Amino acid sequence: MKKFILMLFTHGLALALGFALGVYFLPILTAPASASAEQLRTSMGQARFSAEVRPDLRGSDFLHKGEGTLLVNDADIAFIGELTPGPDFQLYLSPDWVEDADDFHRLKERMVKVGPVRTFSNFQVPVPQSIDVAQYTTAIVWCEAFGAFITASKYQ
Repeated sequence: MKKFILMLFTHGLALALGFALGVYFLPILTAPASASAEQLRTSMGQARFSAEVRPDLRGSDFLHKGEGTLLVNDADIAFIGELTPGPDFQLYLSPDWVEDADDFHRLKERMVKVGPVRTFSNFQVPVPQSIDVAQYTTAIVWCEAFGAFITASKYQ
Protein backbone atom coordinates (compact mmCIF):
# COMPACT_ATOMS: atom_id res chain seq x y z
CA MET A 1 0.00 0.00 0.00
CA LYS A 2 2.89 2.36 0.80
CA LYS A 3 4.41 1.70 -2.61
CA PHE A 4 1.07 2.48 -4.31
CA ILE A 5 0.70 5.79 -2.46
CA LEU A 6 4.29 6.77 -3.27
CA MET A 7 3.76 5.85 -6.93
CA LEU A 8 0.50 7.80 -7.03
CA PHE A 9 2.22 10.84 -5.53
CA THR A 10 5.26 10.75 -7.85
CA HIS A 11 3.17 10.16 -10.97
CA GLY A 12 0.79 12.94 -9.96
CA LEU A 13 3.74 15.26 -9.40
CA ALA A 14 5.20 14.39 -12.81
CA LEU A 15 1.81 15.01 -14.45
CA ALA A 16 1.42 18.39 -12.74
CA LEU A 17 4.95 19.41 -13.69
CA GLY A 18 4.39 18.33 -17.30
CA PHE A 19 1.15 20.31 -17.48
CA ALA A 20 2.80 23.43 -16.02
CA LEU A 21 5.70 23.18 -18.46
CA GLY A 22 3.24 22.71 -21.32
CA VAL A 23 1.31 25.83 -20.34
CA TYR A 24 4.58 27.76 -20.24
CA PHE A 25 6.21 26.43 -23.42
CA LEU A 26 3.19 26.05 -25.75
CA PRO A 27 2.88 29.82 -26.42
CA ILE A 28 6.61 29.97 -27.15
CA LEU A 29 6.46 27.05 -29.56
CA THR A 30 3.36 28.33 -31.40
CA ALA A 31 4.25 32.05 -31.50
CA PRO A 32 4.52 33.54 -34.98
CA ALA A 33 7.69 35.29 -36.11
CA SER A 34 8.42 38.65 -34.50
CA ALA A 35 7.93 41.88 -36.43
CA SER A 36 10.69 42.48 -38.95
CA ALA A 37 13.29 45.20 -38.54
CA GLU A 38 11.76 46.95 -41.58
CA GLN A 39 8.28 47.01 -40.02
CA LEU A 40 9.68 48.39 -36.78
CA ARG A 41 11.74 51.05 -38.58
CA THR A 42 8.55 52.21 -40.31
CA SER A 43 6.77 52.43 -36.94
CA MET A 44 9.70 54.31 -35.43
CA GLY A 45 9.54 56.91 -38.18
CA GLN A 46 5.80 57.42 -37.76
CA ALA A 47 5.65 57.33 -33.94
CA ARG A 48 3.62 60.09 -32.31
CA PHE A 49 4.64 58.85 -28.89
CA SER A 50 7.40 56.68 -27.50
CA ALA A 51 8.13 55.37 -24.04
CA GLU A 52 10.41 53.05 -22.13
CA VAL A 53 9.05 49.72 -20.89
CA ARG A 54 10.73 48.86 -17.59
CA PRO A 55 10.92 45.45 -15.88
CA ASP A 56 10.80 46.89 -12.35
CA LEU A 57 7.12 47.87 -12.12
CA ARG A 58 5.21 47.13 -8.92
CA GLY A 59 3.08 44.46 -10.62
CA SER A 60 5.92 42.79 -12.53
CA ASP A 61 7.93 39.81 -11.34
CA PHE A 62 10.38 37.32 -12.87
CA LEU A 63 7.55 35.52 -14.74
CA HIS A 64 5.58 38.63 -15.75
CA LYS A 65 7.62 41.52 -17.13
CA GLY A 66 8.74 43.38 -20.21
CA GLU A 67 11.65 45.56 -21.18
CA GLY A 68 12.17 47.70 -24.26
CA THR A 69 10.70 50.65 -26.14
CA LEU A 70 7.06 51.28 -27.02
CA LEU A 71 6.19 53.24 -30.17
CA VAL A 72 2.65 54.56 -30.64
CA ASN A 73 1.02 56.07 -33.70
CA ASP A 74 -2.52 56.20 -35.04
CA ALA A 75 -2.13 53.06 -37.16
CA ASP A 76 -0.22 50.71 -34.86
CA ILE A 77 1.56 50.20 -31.59
CA ALA A 78 5.00 48.64 -31.85
CA PHE A 79 7.28 47.24 -29.18
CA ILE A 80 11.01 46.74 -29.55
CA GLY A 81 12.20 44.53 -26.72
CA GLU A 82 11.32 41.38 -24.83
CA LEU A 83 8.31 40.13 -22.84
CA THR A 84 8.32 37.05 -20.65
CA PRO A 85 6.35 34.45 -22.61
CA GLY A 86 2.84 33.38 -21.74
CA PRO A 87 -0.56 32.61 -23.21
CA ASP A 88 -3.22 35.02 -24.40
CA PHE A 89 -1.46 38.40 -24.03
CA GLN A 90 -3.64 41.39 -24.91
CA LEU A 91 -2.71 45.04 -25.42
CA TYR A 92 -4.89 47.61 -23.67
CA LEU A 93 -4.82 51.40 -23.54
CA SER A 94 -5.75 53.26 -20.37
CA PRO A 95 -6.39 56.95 -19.70
CA ASP A 96 -4.52 56.58 -16.39
CA TRP A 97 -1.27 54.97 -15.26
CA VAL A 98 -1.50 51.25 -14.46
CA GLU A 99 1.31 49.54 -12.57
CA ASP A 100 -0.24 46.32 -11.27
CA ALA A 101 -3.26 44.00 -11.43
CA ASP A 102 -5.21 46.03 -8.86
CA ASP A 103 -4.86 49.18 -10.99
CA PHE A 104 -5.86 47.18 -14.07
CA HIS A 105 -9.06 45.85 -12.48
CA ARG A 106 -9.94 49.26 -11.02
CA LEU A 107 -9.56 51.03 -14.39
CA LYS A 108 -10.64 48.29 -16.83
CA GLU A 109 -14.05 49.90 -17.53
CA ARG A 110 -12.26 52.99 -18.85
CA MET A 111 -9.73 51.05 -20.95
CA VAL A 112 -9.90 49.90 -24.53
CA LYS A 113 -8.55 46.62 -25.85
CA VAL A 114 -6.35 47.19 -28.89
CA GLY A 115 -5.72 43.56 -29.78
CA PRO A 116 -3.70 40.41 -29.15
CA VAL A 117 0.05 40.36 -28.63
CA ARG A 118 1.14 37.22 -30.46
CA THR A 119 4.93 37.40 -30.03
CA PHE A 120 7.21 37.97 -27.09
CA SER A 121 9.69 40.26 -28.78
CA ASN A 122 9.41 43.06 -31.32
CA PHE A 123 5.64 42.99 -31.79
CA GLN A 124 3.36 45.26 -33.75
CA VAL A 125 -0.39 45.50 -33.04
CA PRO A 126 -2.67 47.39 -35.45
CA VAL A 127 -4.83 50.07 -33.85
CA PRO A 128 -8.51 49.90 -34.89
CA GLN A 129 -9.73 53.13 -36.51
CA SER A 130 -12.26 53.53 -33.70
CA ILE A 131 -9.44 54.12 -31.17
CA ASP A 132 -7.80 57.54 -30.77
CA VAL A 133 -4.46 56.81 -29.09
CA ALA A 134 -4.20 60.46 -27.98
CA GLN A 135 -7.17 59.89 -25.64
CA TYR A 136 -5.10 57.45 -23.57
CA THR A 137 -1.80 57.72 -21.74
CA THR A 138 -0.73 54.17 -20.93
CA ALA A 139 -0.31 50.90 -22.83
CA ILE A 140 -0.69 47.67 -20.82
CA VAL A 141 0.16 44.09 -21.73
CA TRP A 142 -2.23 41.82 -19.83
CA CYS A 143 -2.50 38.01 -19.76
CA GLU A 144 -6.20 37.23 -20.19
CA ALA A 145 -5.80 33.49 -19.55
CA PHE A 146 -4.43 33.95 -16.03
CA GLY A 147 -5.60 37.49 -15.23
CA ALA A 148 -1.98 38.58 -14.80
CA PHE A 149 -0.35 41.96 -15.23
CA ILE A 150 2.70 41.68 -17.51
CA THR A 151 3.91 45.24 -18.05
CA ALA A 152 2.86 48.79 -18.85
CA SER A 153 4.30 51.99 -20.22
CA LYS A 154 3.13 55.58 -19.95
CA TYR A 155 3.56 57.08 -23.40
CA GLN A 156 2.13 60.55 -22.69
